[in-house]
Amino acid sequence: MNLTSITEAITPLHLRSCLIRREGRLVFEHYRNAQIADQLAKTNSCTKSFLSALICIAFDQGLLPPPDTAIRTFFPQLDKDPDERKREITLRHLLTMSGGWNWTEFGGHNSFPRMTRSPDWVQFALEQPMADRPGDRMEYNSGGSQLLSAILVQAAGTPVTRFAEEYLFGPLGIEKFRWEHDPQGIHTGGFGLWLRPDDMMKFGLLYLQQGVWNGRQLISRERLAESVRPAIDVEAPRRGCYAWHWWTDVYQEEGAKSFDFFYARGYGGQFIYVIPSLETVVVLTDDKLKRDRPPAEVFRLGIAPYL
Repeated sequence: MNLTSITEAITPLHLRSCLIRREGRLVFEHYRNAQIADQLAKTNSCTKSFLSALICIAFDQGLLPPPDTAIRTFFPQLDKDPDERKREITLRHLLTMSGGWNWTEFGGHNSFPRMTRSPDWVQFALEQPMADRPGDRMEYNSGGSQLLSAILVQAAGTPVTRFAEEYLFGPLGIEKFRWEHDPQGIHTGGFGLWLRPDDMMKFGLLYLQQGVWNGRQLISRERLAESVRPAIDVEAPRRGCYAWHWWTDVYQEEGAKSFDFFYARGYGGQFIYVIPSLETVVVLTDDKLKRDRPPAEVFRLGIAPYL
């Protein structure tokens, strides 16, 4: 690892934070100012990967039926929908964002902003028209994430935050957090979780350690492996594949060592990268306005070549 080159690449970007943990040691730690280390900030769509972990835990505990169970089990109103394709949507389709709805997160239909302005986000997501057969294509859809959050509430019989505190945050020692919710009080599945950078690092380490934390198996190895395995191709300009609310990719540049990795990605520069073959986790956070924001490829250009 070339820490000098990483420092030279990261310092001019004035990121909010950059943490790198390698082979059990914190080898790089940057904060724009000292206060940031203890401040909560939006993780944006990194929230989706935390929800994925909670869904995996619910599967492990037998609270949820198998991944290929149709979601009409939880939303019986789909039995009356005129589009029969909706009755084929499964938990796996929600996790891989391949439910088939005619949904454009931003631009086009502006589906995400319309959902957040609606009085009932779950109903809004369910009522959207279909464009594809479930499983045929990945379409980024925070509405599907909200359905997963609502399903977890039904299955666990408790709010998402309470489930997280007992089975994920508590064991990891994550004591400070905020999690937004929809008008019905269902915590947001696609965004809205606020954390400190170090607690994002703990989450990445849990996945690097195959679900084990302090000798305790929080997520079964088999379930965790399935959740970060490439499941469906993504469409350009995105790279790689999508898993269960995690992104997956391969770093492969001429003259550099190649490696597979998976990562949580949030709008505005929030990332948790897990590189199993290098025993490495990288956390990046930022909060700049769009015009001042560094390129999204900070990891690929400024960190990966030097790992």
